[in-house]
Amino acid sequence: MSADQGRIAKRFAALKAEGRAGLVTFITAGDPEPGTSQAILNGLPEAGADLIELGMPFTDPMADGPAIQASDLRALAAGMTVRRTLELVRGFRAGDAETPIILMGYYNPVHAYGVDRFLADAVEAGVDGLIVVDLPPEEDEELCIPAMKAGVNFVRLATPTTDDRRLPTVLRNTSGFVYYVSIAGITGAASAASTDVASAVGRLKRHTDLPVAVGFGIKTPEQAAEVARVADAAVVGSAIVNRITEGLDAEGRAKPGLVGEVLSFVRTLADGVRAARA
Repeated sequence: MSADQGRIAKRFAALKAEGRAGLVTFITAGDPEPGTSQAILNGLPEAGADLIELGMPFTDPMADGPAIQASDLRALAAGMTVRRTLELVRGFRAGDAETPIILMGYYNPVHAYGVDRFLADAVEAGVDGLIVVDLPPEEDEELCIPAMKAGVNFVRLATPTTDDRRLPTVLRNTSGFVYYVSIAGITGAASAASTDVASAVGRLKRHTDLPVAVGFGIKTPEQAAEVARVADAAVVGSAIVNRITEGLDAEGRAKPGLVGEVLSFVRTLADGVRAARA
């Protein structure tokens, strides 16, 4: 199956048919440890996640703010690797064959694993897409082109500083959807004004037919709803990771009820997104 006929395309087509935007949720694989992470991951679709971004833990996540940096360190301390990240996806796929999963992270762990082996194992595990934030379009031969040939969507980031001259280059081999980073800065920072987001989504739509998902700085159901009125999906990451952090004890272990509290928060975000265009 080609990437443009896979789970991501089907999910966005279904959302369009429903007349609503989607909720994309982000968690870091293995945070705070693999068992709890698997439980959260498995519960996300029922809580209202339409697509899932699963962070591949890395020692130097330079695009991420303190919350996700800390989640990476917790996951790495718990023994997470690329191989174990793919095991989480396999565990998820045992109970869910429909919800798209996009691995998000940095190129170093993929390069160390071996691109061909990584793509083969990712496809076998049930991965649908990749977001690799430190590989520019000029390096498409490294991973983007091989991913496309393997049937894996390569999702690219566009930012407020991606001008009309640069956009065609950014979009050239992008598939699945475009991830618009609504602020210049790191994850978990301030939110963009809804008027700015609407303008940016409109500009992207003039350059591509792909769905546009908007993230960075969305912390509340109300903010998610604002984005869902103008974009094809709202992406929430740091706010969910913060809920995980709040559910840890002094030793960094999951307190009873953590999984339920995180999924309950995701439900409020999903409710906001679903009601946005009502």
